[in-house]
Amino acid sequence: MKIYVDADSCPKPIKKILFRLANRTKITITFVANRPMSAPRLNNIKTIEVSRGIDKADEYILEKISQTDLIITADIPLAADAIEKGASALDPRGELYTRENVRQRLNMRDFMSTMRASGMHMGGASSFSNSNQIDFSNAIDRYVAQNHHD
Repeated sequence: MKIYVDADSCPKPIKKILFRLANRTKITITFVANRPMSAPRLNNIKTIEVSRGIDKADEYILEKISQTDLIITADIPLAADAIEKGASALDPRGELYTRENVRQRLNMRDFMSTMRASGMHMGGASSFSNSNQIDFSNAIDRYVAQNHHD
């Protein structure tokens, strides 16, 4: 099992949780972004800087993942594509994407996009909270306990 992180939009507290996870479990975690990123110097933490451009990090992740891998992303289309390839995906707020809920989220995303395009002003996502951090920490620990075998 490897973990790939869509690092451009990943909240800093989540990155810190993942750094600790890598240190504790020795799982290889690859952070993919279109700008330089600092990370602890551990053999199992990798940072990949892709070229600037829409979806370059997504393309890299989708090219590399396998069915035993997990991606961390808030990007719903990326999560849907990863699930389609047989991998797993976890939202930085702690929700494990499934075939069912990712389809619902894509539909809601498209609906909200249509509403915004028609001139309706709607609030964005709520800010990242301490409870989101705790939810993610618990979710990643559960996932690793169920899926990581040394």
